[in-house]
Amino acid sequence: MSPKIVVIGGVAGGMSAATRLRRLMEDAQIVVIERGGEVSYANCGLPYYVGGTIADRSSLLLQTPESLHRRFRLDVRVCHEATRIDTAARTVEVTDLSTGASTTESYDHLVLAPGARPRPLLEEPGMPVMTLRTVPDADAIYAAVQTPGTPVILVGAGYTGLEAVENLVAREAQVTLVQRSAQVLSPLDPEMATPLAEEIRAHGVDLRLGTQIDRIERDAVVLSDGSRIPAAFVVDAAGVVPETALAADAGLRIGESGGIWVDSANRTSDPHVFAVGDGVEKHDLVGGDAALVTMAGLANRHGRMVADVIAGRDATARPALGTGVVGVFGLVAAKVGWSEKALRAAGRPHYQVHVHPSSHAGYYPGAEVLSIKLLADRETDRILGAQIVGRDGVDKRIDVIATAMHAGLTASELAHLELAYAPQFGSAKDAVNIAGYAAENTRNGTTPTLQWHELEQARASGAALIDVRSRDEHSAGSIPGSINVPLDDLRERLTELPPGELVVHCQVGLRGHIATRLLMQHGFSVRNLDGGYRTWRAGQCALQRSCQNVRE
Repeated sequence: MSPKIVVIGGVAGGMSAATRLRRLMEDAQIVVIERGGEVSYANCGLPYYVGGTIADRSSLLLQTPESLHRRFRLDVRVCHEATRIDTAARTVEVTDLSTGASTTESYDHLVLAPGARPRPLLEEPGMPVMTLRTVPDADAIYAAVQTPGTPVILVGAGYTGLEAVENLVAREAQVTLVQRSAQVLSPLDPEMATPLAEEIRAHGVDLRLGTQIDRIERDAVVLSDGSRIPAAFVVDAAGVVPETALAADAGLRIGESGGIWVDSANRTSDPHVFAVGDGVEKHDLVGGDAALVTMAGLANRHGRMVADVIAGRDATARPALGTGVVGVFGLVAAKVGWSEKALRAAGRPHYQVHVHPSSHAGYYPGAEVLSIKLLADRETDRILGAQIVGRDGVDKRIDVIATAMHAGLTASELAHLELAYAPQFGSAKDAVNIAGYAAENTRNGTTPTLQWHELEQARASGAALIDVRSRDEHSAGSIPGSINVPLDDLRERLTELPPGELVVHCQVGLRGHIATRLLMQHGFSVRNLDGGYRTWRAGQCALQRSCQNVRE
């Protein structure tokens, strides 16, 4: 008899599994159960429909039940909800949400792709609270912002929240962004997130960091700091939790991370049931443990892989890197792997470098500064994570580093990658190469470094701070108490330097590196302030939660 596969969830992971199954198993009976009214829609494009960048709503709807049946002979049932799984009988109870009628579907294999759901902000809000996860969600927000100046409270400054901010501003809404933590985009380290916060403020958004909603009234929101902000509605982008109730009720194992437990083939604790997508825990490449990583790319890949396994092929899921990218008002931020915050919290020995190279050759018009932070294992030099912020070329650099991590390259080996070069696309020493050079110099002791958050303690212990930038740069903005000795004058002024340990810095780290090498060879005990004044300034602004001209 032909095998029967039931797929619960008809968006990224579920539909990838269903369509791949058909390509591998022409004789299989494939049923897709989807609670919502659409399947296979581009949920990552929803904020841009709200903002008007995507003008045609229908372009978000990649497939319909009818088109999927014509091409793949899939039995796709929208507005149907799976309410109970009996793993012993291998059946699923399904309710037609439009009629209330219930049916029972048997299966040989079951694929769960339940996704994740928003955390409720408050039990009884006094005004509309909307989310941005489905097409109806986007329709509702679009319809609610018809008048310029509509006051909107947006909760959550993660990936979706930042995209929503940009697109609500594009619709001329008056936006207040409320973020529980002390920075936007929590996966980044604070000094890397600072430019994003300032870009958001520069576009008229009232950014409230370290704050949360206390209560929602009929026409205003009251925050935990006591402020009362008028609003027409609230957009909740504060995060999601795995949708695991159906799996848990069926007796399937739930992992320590809170997601559905799966093995390396995404098989659950029942051998006939698989699970993919945001509701499922993944194996983290850096830490080696289970983790929740909610990325569309992983959902699609795992759906495809599960289809291979059901079809009898040998396939396993690769560990997750958590690679992500987001753009807000032309500024782009990307990350892969772990942050310094996460490494320090786990007690993981590591080192780090900050570099600020150009996106392409400086002499070619339009070059933009990239801020790159690279983290690596102190003993093995294994890359543990990276973060990049800039306006051009961020995505391709984070993809190179993600590929290097996947391949097991070390941080120092980034210096030796042969990358495409033409003046309008990159430099002969690409930004990734420069990060590798800095890593190599730091790890082997060629250039001892000090981090921005370590400077205060070093100075308290007696270190003197030498600013090797030009006099004009020093006058325009400097670290209090620093001594200005321009790099080009340094050899002639060695006798003016104070005794004891020295910390040198320039604007972004390169001249500081040159000064450190010079001084070391003249017998000085010296360290270079990693990332220079630019990184220190961003770090100080993060501590203060508000600062201007970070990119000076």
